[in-house]
Amino acid sequence: MEITFDFVQDGLKRARYITTPKVETAIYLALVLEKPLLVEGPAGVGKTEVAKVLAELLQTELVRLQCYEGLDEARALYEWNYQKQLLRIHADTAREQGWDEVESHIFSREYLLERPLLHAISVPRKVVLLIDEIDKADEEFEAFLLEVLSDFQVSVPELGTLQALHRPAVILTSNRARELSEALKRRCLHLYIDFPGFEDEARIIALKVPDLDEKLRRQVARFINGLRKLDFKKAPSIAETLDWARALLALGVKELDAPGIKRTLNLVLKYEEDIRKAEGRVGDLLRASS
Repeated sequence: MEITFDFVQDGLKRARYITTPKVETAIYLALVLEKPLLVEGPAGVGKTEVAKVLAELLQTELVRLQCYEGLDEARALYEWNYQKQLLRIHADTAREQGWDEVESHIFSREYLLERPLLHAISVPRKVVLLIDEIDKADEEFEAFLLEVLSDFQVSVPELGTLQALHRPAVILTSNRARELSEALKRRCLHLYIDFPGFEDEARIIALKVPDLDEKLRRQVARFINGLRKLDFKKAPSIAETLDWARALLALGVKELDAPGIKRTLNLVLKYEEDIRKAEGRVGDLLRASS
């Protein structure tokens, strides 16, 4: 498969991913330079979607590692299947097998549980590795990750070094909950994605909820853009915009009005204090969106 800029552009269009030349260029360079791509931006702007679309573009598997506080190497890399090992030990002991032979059995690939990082390295084809919300992981895990991203190989003491057969296409996402290390940033290409403007969000709604009336679609996009300018605990994501659009379609709404907005605000705002704040501004936002 030849990777060209046109191939990336056309693939993103086929995947119905509304994008910009900056995003297209970053994805293309990440593929041809075989460098990880660090995608930063607010929660809900579609960072994870970049990896999903890339897997679709390459027609390959998406391997996802969801990061969280306390994530360690065992959960990300591999674990031994202890229960299966114990069963084999009992079986071999019953047959009076020597320990050297037992050990050679229980520490083979058959008894290794592959976690996302090892799986992405071991599969016999190029995959997309998504390391989602790396900013939620501890700094110690980030340091470990640097080694994997540098050489794309893993050392398993009982088996030796396992080298990637094909370097995965790596996407890391961050909501910037904490500052990432300079060492990690140096190893990655960088892309910042912000919430789309009114016109782009209207295009996204048109692609994902095509049955919604054009006038209502544009009202929804303008209203959401206005909401995001308010000081909320969590701004509405693109996914929540689409949920709202689908709900309005299901309810048979033809045009936004204050009562209809207030009874469906919980679809786009997930904190009660945000909803109460928005309710006091519905009239102003509605006039601006009409």
